[in-house]
Amino acid sequence: MHAMPHAARPAPMRQRIITAVLRIIGEDGVAAVTNRRIAKEAGVSLGSVTYHFETQHDLLRESLLYFVREEARHFTELAEQCQTEGLAVEDAASLAGQVACGTALDSAHLAPFELYLHAGRDARLREAAAEAFGAYDLLAARILTALGVPDAERLAATTVALVMGLQLRRLATGSPVDDLADDLVDALLLLVRGAADRSSGAASEEPAAQ
Repeated sequence: MHAMPHAARPAPMRQRIITAVLRIIGEDGVAAVTNRRIAKEAGVSLGSVTYHFETQHDLLRESLLYFVREEARHFTELAEQCQTEGLAVEDAASLAGQVACGTALDSAHLAPFELYLHAGRDARLREAAAEAFGAYDLLAARILTALGVPDAERLAATTVALVMGLQLRRLATGSPVDDLADDLVDALLLLVRGAADRSSGAASEEPAAQ
């Protein structure tokens, strides 16, 4: 599996604008994104916003992709840690649980969920959303491969859905972080062990089928 390529970081002013957009979306939703509010939140001139981003669609798309690229960089480091330290499956699942549930789910981390929902209504954002999920899938496959999980690429999307679903549950219910971390670890272990059992079962059946 190949790693997610590192994208060039936005110029400082672009990054301030993007950070402001994510904060606004996380606090008040996509409908609250206006050039005037962005300029105020980012501490830039109104003309700077329109200079760097011609349309609101450009703003939303680049903000979503920026967030995902930063997350991809973070989780790539986790994947490399799993590979270089030779972690056992149980330890890796525990580490993944700590990372996924230990991340501060502030307004900027709420924003991607808002943007994914918005993509369901705005076809112009779906390509960016697909790229975002593709990045998560690639990283999940890399982590699973490092752990020696069979069919890692096939299980990647399920793993991503599991993590994001539990994060969304935490956001919606205000559940304690420790409880969700434990749930995520248990679910990841079930997923990984289930894949290993299916692989072992298929291998044991091959001689009988011949």
